[in-house]
Amino acid sequence: MKAIFHADKNWGIGKGNDLMFSIPKDMKFFRETTKGKVVVMGLNTLRSFPNGKPLKNRINIVLSPDDVEEEVVTVHSLSELFGEIKKYPADDVFVIGGASVYSALIPYCTEVLVTKVDADGGAEVFVPNLDEDVNFRLVYESEREEDNGYPIRFCTYRNKNVLKPLA
Repeated sequence: MKAIFHADKNWGIGKGNDLMFSIPKDMKFFRETTKGKVVVMGLNTLRSFPNGKPLKNRINIVLSPDDVEEEVVTVHSLSELFGEIKKYPADDVFVIGGASVYSALIPYCTEVLVTKVDADGGAEVFVPNLDEDVNFRLVYESEREEDNGYPIRFCTYRNKNVLKPLA
């Protein structure tokens, strides 16, 4: 399992249940990386999509205490989630938000793909700073580039101590 998100310079990922920045290159990277794959999210992330509809061309799994009637697979606990994602190749499963889902699942991810935005987005929700986490190592960082007025870098972190789900 992997995680994917963009974060501001303070490791903020969202504000008002939405992204903080409009970055076309990041959106293209997200689309190309997750298309045809499995995406795992919380209910608020699903609701933040246009019309609250699941992402097309992906298997959408929503971790929620409530049943979601949309065209998604609803799981109600981490153990139920781990049972569900066993059906798919681990490299095809991407955690896509929100903050509580990232916090719970990043320790189980082999890699985390982060588009770092060198700006302060005024975030209300944050993820752990992987640069300060001894379990994660930065294994790739692109050259700095500009997109829609924001300086960005595409980064890949590898988890040196991946937690194994309890059976």
